[in-house]
Amino acid sequence: MHPFILHHYANSPFSEKVRLIFGAKGMARHSVHIPSVMPKPDLIALTGGYRRTPVLQRGADVWCDSALMARVIDRAQPEPPLYPAGVAGAAKLLAQWADSTLFWAVIPYTLQPQGVAHVMAGVPPEGLKAFAADRAPFTAGMVRQTPADATVALTHYLGWLEEQLADGRDFLCGAQVSIADFSVAHCVWFVHLAPPMTTIFGAHPRLRAWYARITAFGHGTPTPMKSSEAIALAAATASHEPCRVEPGLGFEAGEPVTVAPIDYGRDPVAGTLVGLDADEVVIRRQDERAGTLHVHFPRIGFQIRKDSRT
Repeated sequence: MHPFILHHYANSPFSEKVRLIFGAKGMARHSVHIPSVMPKPDLIALTGGYRRTPVLQRGADVWCDSALMARVIDRAQPEPPLYPAGVAGAAKLLAQWADSTLFWAVIPYTLQPQGVAHVMAGVPPEGLKAFAADRAPFTAGMVRQTPADATVALTHYLGWLEEQLADGRDFLCGAQVSIADFSVAHCVWFVHLAPPMTTIFGAHPRLRAWYARITAFGHGTPTPMKSSEAIALAAATASHEPCRVEPGLGFEAGEPVTVAPIDYGRDPVAGTLVGLDADEVVIRRQDERAGTLHVHFPRIGFQIRKDSRT
């Protein structure tokens, strides 16, 4: 079986979430570092247009969105479970909140002028302009919090998390680590990229101790890989993960469809529907360099449309 390949860049929050999951699982993986801004020709060859980070690959299967990646990794290595019995529902709810509400408070809070200087340290002025230009259409149409509003919100959110740990539990949902911990951790990690902004954690000793426990997991055992090697591996792989289109969901196997996020980075990916259930959608697409690929998306947060262009 082919190893997992994580396509990511150093300062990507959702990449940190997946890196920590690999660490908690004690798993080996390959690591492809990608640009933080477009163009990303090698990544797009695999995804067909999806440009958010990270992307997970195994052979000729490609997974988009960290929530789906977590489930895939958990199936491959069930211990420790990301969805422990008895708290799985609460863990999923908390993870969804962290990946959306908490994340979108952390970003404007951290990227205030005193924070940007650290997050983007070493990036020349033209690089800063390129990053801003790249992200502008990425979040077009979104209502963003002001730094002042984000500070108020984040102060409340961190207080809630401190309360969650008040009974002395090691992790957010109890004695076992869960997906909730990793979804919150990547948000906390991003603030720590800007040391002047970490004063907001001062009143939360339990949260600080919890964060130290999560970061102690590390990132697993990564082996560097070139993007060209990942593409060649996909092209040389003839098989894919089993999937099927379940009946009664409004789509038929073999239909041309597009899949796109509903919140930001809404670039659609076109292909032939080969897998669909309550959790996941899979499309088949052809790339002249990467061959025949199956690209996987979660149902939550993504929209499927019949592609009338074909």
